[in-house]
Amino acid sequence: MASLSGRALPALRAWVAAEPDYGVARALLVLATSDGLDDAELRAELVRAHRDARVGGERAVSLVHGVFLFTHRQYVMAADHLAGHLASWPGDEAAALMVDAFAASGSRAYRERGNALVERQYSLAGPGSWVWAGRLAWTRTEQGRVGEAYDLAVRALELNPRSGLAVHARAHAEHEMGAGPRSVAFIDEWLSADPQAVQFRHLNWHATLQSLAAGDFACARRRADRVLDRADVGMRAATNWRLLLAGQVPARRTEVEHVRELLAAPGGMAEVFHTFNLALALAVEAATDDLEALAERAACDERSEFVRVLAPVVRALAHLTAGRPQAAVDLLARLEQEIEVLGGVRVEREIVQDTLARALVDAGDPHRAAELLYHRTHSRVHHVYEDLLLGAPPAQTRILEEIPHA
Repeated sequence: MASLSGRALPALRAWVAAEPDYGVARALLVLATSDGLDDAELRAELVRAHRDARVGGERAVSLVHGVFLFTHRQYVMAADHLAGHLASWPGDEAAALMVDAFAASGSRAYRERGNALVERQYSLAGPGSWVWAGRLAWTRTEQGRVGEAYDLAVRALELNPRSGLAVHARAHAEHEMGAGPRSVAFIDEWLSADPQAVQFRHLNWHATLQSLAAGDFACARRRADRVLDRADVGMRAATNWRLLLAGQVPARRTEVEHVRELLAAPGGMAEVFHTFNLALALAVEAATDDLEALAERAACDERSEFVRVLAPVVRALAHLTAGRPQAAVDLLARLEQEIEVLGGVRVEREIVQDTLARALVDAGDPHRAAELLYHRTHSRVHHVYEDLLLGAPPAQTRILEEIPHA
């Protein structure tokens, strides 16, 4: 979980070992480790936590129930429950760990409701709460209020230098600033003090993006190759697709067969953002046929976000890998107001804008591409990456055309 530093998980385990009948401690450990538990283990741990929490009173029981809903991905119900919980126990810092339920619900109304709730909780808890300062910093990054996000993240880190959520929020703010080497140095320094941090690979990915921004492509590839492993398909694909769009040699790639296996596995298309990341992995390999097949599957899905947004985005990737940039432009240009539906966060969705900019240039419309990226090239300190996206096609190494189709 982004809210935890690498030192928090051992502390949680020690807490549960010391007080095995303390329901809240057990529930928080489950919250931190739920991705590694099967359904039976998850249920058994939470049933025990709920039973033990009754001794601790209503707040404890309410927290455990929130963990149950959140870990079972019942995000709308979890969000409703958290709103009620925080109305009863304002500023409860343990509850802040589950506020992502509002954004994960997939509803813009719930996301805005969650943002308002975070603002209120920070106001109630006061500036001395590093937890709510970090949480509000994260909220501000997603709202595009970069200066406020950065200041709040710095404030939270002054209060608790090991706040994982605050360092993550700062990384997002610095991405919007194009901080480049300054951000890389800060991330490396933070991780060197906590090499077991749960965010180790993800923060290294942020450092990779800052290396891209500054034009240090060798560093970006080296970091991706040394840190991102086979399971990090999304981060590897997002790194390599950016490198390819900028005409650069990619880092180690993901085998097409591995992506096919992930798509075919149970839950392979359970979430729209996960599926989008797998599509990026196929695009890196110029697997046009696979992309077209995936676009067709998405277009026939019962979920509106798959039909309205994912299908055209995946089809646009297929067009681009097949050398049909204008067809990609026609699909992506009409989706600008709906890209949020893909899920993920701003920095992750930005790659769709990158793809459109590259397609516009390759289709012979560099002025429109420049307008699309104007804010980024004029507000970011380092924007070598954006400059390359806007470069004329003859100046590119055309790696997309050189990668053989799977």
